[in-house]
Amino acid sequence: MLNVSLRQLEVFVQIAQHGSVRAAADLLHLTQPAASMALAEMERQLDAPVFDRERGRLRLNARGRELLPLAQELLERHAEFGRRATGKTVSLAGDLRIGASNTVGNYRVGELLGDFVRAHPQVAIRLRVANTGDIAAAVLDHSLDIGCVEGPVTHPLLEARPWRDDALVVCAPPDHPLAKIRGLKPEHFAGARWVLREPGSATRATSERALALLPPGETVMELDQIEAIKQAVTAGLGIACLPEVAVVDALATGRLAALKTPFLDLRRKLSILLHREKYRGAVLEAFLASV
Repeated sequence: MLNVSLRQLEVFVQIAQHGSVRAAADLLHLTQPAASMALAEMERQLDAPVFDRERGRLRLNARGRELLPLAQELLERHAEFGRRATGKTVSLAGDLRIGASNTVGNYRVGELLGDFVRAHPQVAIRLRVANTGDIAAAVLDHSLDIGCVEGPVTHPLLEARPWRDDALVVCAPPDHPLAKIRGLKPEHFAGARWVLREPGSATRATSERALALLPPGETVMELDQIEAIKQAVTAGLGIACLPEVAVVDALATGRLAALKTPFLDLRRKLSILLHREKYRGAVLEAFLASV
C-alpha cells in the first residue's frame, strides 16, 4: 500500500516546477538532504523514478508528467480542506502561476491581474511573459496554472476562453514614403521592408496572414520584443504590424505613424488558456471569476 506523504508530494511538485532539489528545498524551508530523501522515498514507494537526471538537472519523465497534475490536485484539495474545516471565512492564500504573452504581459497586465490582486492580496502571483507557443506549452506541462495569449491555440487538452478583443496596426516612421500616401492600396507595399516578431508569437502569425495579402516585400529583422520593434521602426529600419495598445504613446508623440490599411484584417482575440485535466481549486476559480 502506498503511503506517500504530503511533504513528499510538495517536494515532488516543487522539483518539477524548478528543476532542482536545492530550489525545492529552499522554497519548502528544508535542508537539501531532507528534500532528496523525500523524493527518494516517494520513488521507492512508486517503484519507479519520476525524473530523468540530466547534468545536475531533474526533468520529469513520462511517469512524472502523468503524476504531476494529480499531486498538485491533492495538495490544493488538502489546502481547501483546511480552509473549510475551520468553519470560518479564511482569506485565500497560496501561489498562482500565470503565463502571459508579450502584449498581455507588457501592456494589459493591470486588466488581467488588478481585480484579483486587490481582492486576494495573500495569493502570490508568479507571472511569466513569453510568446504564445511557449505559454501554451507551459500550460500543457502544468508548469503554469493558466495562460493568457494573443493568438488561437488549438490542442485537445487546452480550453481557450475569449478574454478581450485586440488588433494590430501597421506602423512606419512619420517620414516614410508610405506614411505620405493617401488612400493606400496593397500594391503600394511592393518591396516594403518589414520588421517582424519571432516565429511562435501570435503577433508574427497575424502579421504573416496580412503580408500574404500584399505584394512581396523583405523581412529585414526578427525581434522577440515589441518595444525593440518599435525602436527599429522609429529608427527607419522598416515597417511593422504592432498591437494598437503598444503604440498609443508613440503615435501620440509623433514618433510613429499608423498606416490606414482597411484591406487588411488585423483583428484578433485574446484568450485565457486552461488545461482541461487540471484541478481548479479555490484560488484558480477565484481568478477565473475576476477576469
